[in-house]
Amino acid sequence: MGRGGKRMGAGRPRGTGKFGEPTKPIRIPISDLEKALRCIQNRFFKLPLYHCPVKAGIPESVEAEVEKEVDLNEILVKNAANTFLVKVNGSSMIDAGIQEGDLLIVDRSIEPVNQKIVIASLNGELTVKRLRLEKSKIRLIAENKTLKPIEISEEMNFQILGTVTGVIHLF
Repeated sequence: MGRGGKRMGAGRPRGTGKFGEPTKPIRIPISDLEKALRCIQNRFFKLPLYHCPVKAGIPESVEAEVEKEVDLNEILVKNAANTFLVKVNGSSMIDAGIQEGDLLIVDRSIEPVNQKIVIASLNGELTVKRLRLEKSKIRLIAENKTLKPIEISEEMNFQILGTVTGVIHLF
């Protein structure tokens, strides 16, 4: 009788485990283990997207039918390695729909171009503003009529950290 190897009838029948389908062992760095387990437990953060959009006007009778499951990372993040979140503090961008406490999705890989909303470091402090490029001038424009534009001068320590690609408004 040989030693080792698969024995006839040994083990759990295929597809009867916790996941209801065959599984495959993988190696995960210990530093990523908690994140991987959270993904598995939350079904990779996929949420149901209902087929019928919600009207912002007069309510209609609708049958609730799930169109598909959506991974928010697929919608909100285009380049994961260069994307980060930052929480808004202040009211300088309220006319752009960005409010205190909102989360901004910022992509460092997107070139900051004229009229885009950016996260900038200005003399060591972070700010969110609309970028305005005019000939040889750079301005950071607040979307709040009570605040004046900031004109960037050579004496300022200025760096654009990324372009805002989305806003998550938390109630």
